[in-house]
Amino acid sequence: MQIDVVLPYYGDVDLMKEAASSILNQTHEDWRLLVLDDGYPSDEPQRWFAEISARDERVTYERNEVNLGANGNYRKGLGRVTAPVTVVMGADDVMLPDYLRFVSEAFTEFPDAAVFECGVQVVDEHDRAVTPLGDVMKARVAPGGADRMRLAGERLAAGLMHGNWTYFPSLAWRTDVVQNIGFREGLDVVQDLAMLVDVVSEGGSMVYDPRLAFLYRRHSESDSSVRALDGRRFAEERFFFAGQAEQFSRQGWPRAARAARMHLTSRLNALSLVPASARAKGTASSVMPLLRHVLG
Repeated sequence: MQIDVVLPYYGDVDLMKEAASSILNQTHEDWRLLVLDDGYPSDEPQRWFAEISARDERVTYERNEVNLGANGNYRKGLGRVTAPVTVVMGADDVMLPDYLRFVSEAFTEFPDAAVFECGVQVVDEHDRAVTPLGDVMKARVAPGGADRMRLAGERLAAGLMHGNWTYFPSLAWRTDVVQNIGFREGLDVVQDLAMLVDVVSEGGSMVYDPRLAFLYRRHSESDSSVRALDGRRFAEERFFFAGQAEQFSRQGWPRAARAARMHLTSRLNALSLVPASARAKGTASSVMPLLRHVLG
């Protein structure tokens, strides 16, 4: 099975090289890599990928003429893929060697599934395994069991509203489904959850393989971390969850609507960041955006 991997890039060059190298080292070899450099101010990525693509025709590098931002670059990538399955890879994350093999096996067994998720380990910028409180909460709401399973419908949607236990860069998507639905415009932090919920609402199912196959990078300088501390992340989440509650109600999914209105894990995550925000900003008013989210 051929798999297209899109690598939207803007950030640390060394971490990007580690991410790309993990794709090159997959045991499943029927893949293509499209790197979309969103104008990072360095010539090193272009030189590095030029050497790789000269040896491996599966690798394509492009530099955007203007900065599109995360959402725009993701949407550009989705418009370019043609393989049956697509992965939108994080530019600082790592595929373990069997990740694409697990993806291929899952879509071979469940060819009408819309999305795949695997077991994920969170690491910091030094490749050390870490367990931040937010990821502890993710683990608590993730499906249990040791075997590959299929999830769908209101039960899956409600679970994702209680807490998004997936990690977007580790998701693999059936290309025709995700191209038809696409990323919502105007979202920068919860665009991944929004697209996943849209897929589920349209009747798409998820295959979950709990075997560890992916390393997700979480560090203090990431865009989501910065947005979380100053409250921007949670302002976007409140907007998103309110809209989802209305949509699920119209759809006749009351359990999912209640979970969206509560978005309990999101609020607990905001609460856990209050001390760090107070230390970083140094004023009581700096934590107010977080407390507004906690209190609903």
